Amino acid sequence: MDQSIREEILARVQFDKDPAGLAPAIVQDAESRDVIMLGFMNRDALAKTLDTGLVTFWTRSRQKLWTKGETSGNFIRLHSIRINCNDDSLLILATPVGPICHTGHPTCFYREADQSGSWHEITEAQFDPEKVYAKP
Repeated sequence: MDQSIREEILARVQFDKDPAGLAPAIVQDAESRDVIMLGFMNRDALAKTLDTGLVTFWTRSRQKLWTKGETSGNFIRLHSIRINCNDDSLLILATPVGPICHTGHPTCFYREADQSGSWHEITEAQFDPEKVYAKP
């Protein structure tokens, strides 16, 4: 990507006042239009996403950059980026490479409430997380 275009994209986003400077990033499958996950990006995460084409987030729990798929191999390939009307949240259109959720489901939004308020899984897990994320 041209460096000046990259800088224009980065300059437009209004990251929050958190020390990490975060913006919510909704990730949507570019083909199916399913929402596959929600993460947070800071300037460095967005820059790395633009530079590599692999969607990268700031993990609040570990306080570091995290490229989705670095452990599981289930990456998210960048298709395009949209910004909301306030310039403070992002919609990432992407192509998932394998199931995205750490539970093995194709999306993190795999449960749906019924009329009684009960939650039901609407997709099946495609891998066993204990095998994928097992610690040696």
